[in-house]
Amino acid sequence: MSDIRERLEMIRRQAVRQMEEVHTAESLNEIRVAVLGKKGELKDLMKGLKDVSAEDRPRIGQMVNETRNIIESRLEEVKTRLEREKMARDLENEKIDVTLPARKAVIGHRHPNQIALEEVERIFVGMGYEVVEGPEVEYDEYNFTKLNIPANHPAKDEQDTFYINKDIVLRTQTSPVQARVMETGKMPIRMIAPGRVFRSDEVDATHSPSFHQIEGLVVDKNITLADLKGTLQEFAREIFGPDTRTKFRPHHFPFTEPSAEMDVSCFKCGGKGCRFCKGEGWIEILGCGMVHPHVFEMCGIDPNEYTGFAFGVGLERIALLKYEIDDMRLLYENDIRFLKQF
Repeated sequence: MSDIRERLEMIRRQAVRQMEEVHTAESLNEIRVAVLGKKGELKDLMKGLKDVSAEDRPRIGQMVNETRNIIESRLEEVKTRLEREKMARDLENEKIDVTLPARKAVIGHRHPNQIALEEVERIFVGMGYEVVEGPEVEYDEYNFTKLNIPANHPAKDEQDTFYINKDIVLRTQTSPVQARVMETGKMPIRMIAPGRVFRSDEVDATHSPSFHQIEGLVVDKNITLADLKGTLQEFAREIFGPDTRTKFRPHHFPFTEPSAEMDVSCFKCGGKGCRFCKGEGWIEILGCGMVHPHVFEMCGIDPNEYTGFAFGVGLERIALLKYEIDDMRLLYENDIRFLKQF
């Protein structure tokens, strides 16, 4: 009997002493389990009651319950203390010193590509064009066949085009969007198709395997080459300045006939010749031409009733020229020193 009383007293003193030293709820719960749990010290002591006489069991049971109540009461007190201490720490951490100077907000900058794109879209939307987007993963039929690019054309070689399989490619131009719009048969068409394109190029100052193009299309009755030239002259003056002059040189593209490349007078030297234009006074800017009748036929448009023109310009090329950037890689390296300039 006295041994059990001494053991209960020892359990109580030890538990109280341990609780005075705890600083976390996890440590307090460990003490609760060690003393009051199913495999705790009090449970272990209760197993020994079978050897105690029947007349002493009630008194020992009462002593065990008193010890349990004392320990549970102390556990609740310590739990309350720990909760108050935690709340005080949280309040201290959340305290705001209103006398401190405010932190300067870091505001992001628009990317030069995005600035150039928004300006191009503004110009063409102002002329009544619609901005249309399409899939970057495209069928070979739309990327090549419907644009009058034959099966043996060099552009279809694997060293120039990324193939998913024999029928699906990463689009090499945004012209497939034009083919998809023409297939709808809704006339007239005045659209630009900006977007990312992919070609198997090595990365250098002027090339990248992933870049952006803006391609335009107009289809209506009685559209002529004069409409093409007038539209692109107005575009050049809007984006490079009102004194910009244009020059068209004969060229060849499978999906237009006749085709041309357009140069603009150097906006740095006014056409006199400088380092920027390599002394020529002119800078190549885009390709264009009248839509080939065969393209119309493959897209379900009667070439005897409708005519149209198309053009394509590299978005990066506009950004490089407009902001006098000499290396295309700067547009993709995310150097904050470069981007802050915009």
